[in-house]
Amino acid sequence: MISVEKALQTILAGCRPLGLEKVDILEAAGRVIGEDVYALRNIPSAANSAMDGYAVWSGDTKRAHALRPVELKVIETIAAGGLPCKTVKKGQAARIMTGAVIPKGADAVVRREDTDEKGKTVLIKIAAPVGLNIRFPGEDVQQGECVIPSASVLRPGHIGMLAALGKAFVSVYQKPRVAILSTGDELVDIEIDPPPGKVVNSNTYALAAQVLACGGIPILLGIGRDKKEALVEKFQVARRADVILSSGGVSVGDYDFVKEVMGDIGNAMHFWQVAMRPGKPLAFGSIDGVPLFGLPGNPVSVMVSFEQFVRPYLLKMQGHTRIFRQTLTATSAQEIKKSPGVKNFIRAVVQKEKNRYSARMTGEQGSGILKSMVDANAFMVLHEDVSWVKKGEEVVVQLLEEIPSGTDVPRFD
Repeated sequence: MISVEKALQTILAGCRPLGLEKVDILEAAGRVIGEDVYALRNIPSAANSAMDGYAVWSGDTKRAHALRPVELKVIETIAAGGLPCKTVKKGQAARIMTGAVIPKGADAVVRREDTDEKGKTVLIKIAAPVGLNIRFPGEDVQQGECVIPSASVLRPGHIGMLAALGKAFVSVYQKPRVAILSTGDELVDIEIDPPPGKVVNSNTYALAAQVLACGGIPILLGIGRDKKEALVEKFQVARRADVILSSGGVSVGDYDFVKEVMGDIGNAMHFWQVAMRPGKPLAFGSIDGVPLFGLPGNPVSVMVSFEQFVRPYLLKMQGHTRIFRQTLTATSAQEIKKSPGVKNFIRAVVQKEKNRYSARMTGEQGSGILKSMVDANAFMVLHEDVSWVKKGEEVVVQLLEEIPSGTDVPRFD
């Protein structure tokens, strides 16, 4: 049995990013870009107005005031997308819309709210300094600038910038195809009302949701029965994927054949059993170079093990550099006892109260209590040497989602 840290180190040591693929920018959101993106032109390409108003020569407005406005002749109207036809001269102005190109002779734009229209003239009520309300060429992006460096995670702002640069397709790291196999004669499909002694195969769907949440493509292989021949057949199909996840069959029961089958078909086994709870029976190896995670069978153990080991692996495969969940310190809302020697991941609800975080267990912590994951937004991480946590004592929490504050969540009072 090895520590969580040693297991994670072993798992990630052999992980390499997948290759690149070119996709439409709408398909690239949330993914890691594999190329530097340079601007081929200035943005904006020409000086344009930031406001609806009047393009003027600033010198005409030096003495303008609300009580003593300056009257200028309006020579034309410039719509957004259109081009000016005339040059603004002394004593003149051009009506201009937001985004329209600044006409020659003008060096400022007075917004419409600071003017009064008077037939074919306009009254300017403020002194307009040079450059007022003008967007200059290259103000946003300059030609030749590296706008999006390789390895960036593409957020909506990046997608908008790619569109502005006229880049409809971009190279991103591929999504890993993840084969998911749940083993056990006790399992029935989701549509079946389970008879006595049987349970619905929830692990496949929980794992598939976790794979989707971190950008992978789940491939559902269904249920593998507790017979060597059936498992060998399933694993032969699974090795066409980039990663294989199996749940169940890795403990020490009479019908736990997964480890044995893994060995029979040429698996390189790196370790089995991790000093953690839940999730102790966990095997990691490979089949024909395809990494294989033999996860436990209990539903909570499966999900916790995925969070600690599979999620960072899949993120690294996709080029991510931030592959671990955020951690912070919170105060325990209750007393907690645990056995020393193993790291515990306690399902918890964490909330922010004023300037601190508090954490409370979601209830019963058995590895079969799936509701403990439903209610959890974090894990309390209790290290191997800890056997008792007092109420009010600080603990490390690993966040599963953004933590709300104030009245956004129920209080525990």
